[in-house]
Amino acid sequence: MHKWQIGDVRITQLVELTTASLGPHLLPQATPEVLGAIDWMHPFTDDDNRLLLSIHSLIVESQGQTVMVDTCIGNDKERNYPRWNHMQSDFLERFAAEGFSTDGVDTVLCTHMHVDHVGWNTRLVDGRWEATFPNADYLFAEDEWNHWREEEQEYGPVIEDSVQPIFDAGKAVLVGQAHQVTDEIRLEPTPGHTPGHVSIHITSQGEEAVITGDMIHHPCQIKHPDWSSLADHDGDMAAHTRSGFVERYSDRPVLIIGTHFAGPTAGRIVKDGGSFRLDY
Repeated sequence: MHKWQIGDVRITQLVELTTASLGPHLLPQATPEVLGAIDWMHPFTDDDNRLLLSIHSLIVESQGQTVMVDTCIGNDKERNYPRWNHMQSDFLERFAAEGFSTDGVDTVLCTHMHVDHVGWNTRLVDGRWEATFPNADYLFAEDEWNHWREEEQEYGPVIEDSVQPIFDAGKAVLVGQAHQVTDEIRLEPTPGHTPGHVSIHITSQGEEAVITGDMIHHPCQIKHPDWSSLADHDGDMAAHTRSGFVERYSDRPVLIIGTHFAGPTAGRIVKDGGSFRLDY
């Protein structure tokens, strides 16, 4: 678990789980042989040079507001993936141990509506899915919601148990992909992984950070931005978005916080010969 200070903004990472099992599904190009040859990649791989992926939330404290960015997988959910099916974790207990309260979250931001980004939006109470953060507004990009209202789901009834109940409770707020959340937090459009995917841009006291969402799954895509994930809705668009992002933020004092980066989780993009790397 890591914490970062960006000007007056504090960011706390809360990890639900770390896994090396998803790499071949997400990025088949990233073989152990290829990754093992990249000298700066080792904190982001396991001992066998397999992709390590962290599933975590990022809690952003800005101007008296507590903002939860992505809510991981969640407990008790029916999922078509054995390790995640009816999962039981101590995520909320550790959330409380960090000094946060579910009642004290003001805003929930979901970079997109995939299974591992919306799960703790709700929790099971007396057989019903209720908002985990009862006093929060849940912000979703409108383009993202319009897509998932029609799209078939791969991992189970994700929309039904983790998104639709938020709408039913009147807590969902549909926003544009460049929405300003506070004076220090805004959404940044990064489409491709999903049609309405957004990253989170933080600016405070002259300092900057970007929370990537799944626009970048793993730091190896900083070196190889053309490597699109098999989970991308539009691989060509995802690669175009990622290439532009890497070029735009390279050699700038902007902290890049990966939503699935294990190890150091964050760093700055720098030019490295004819490509780029994450400087951590």
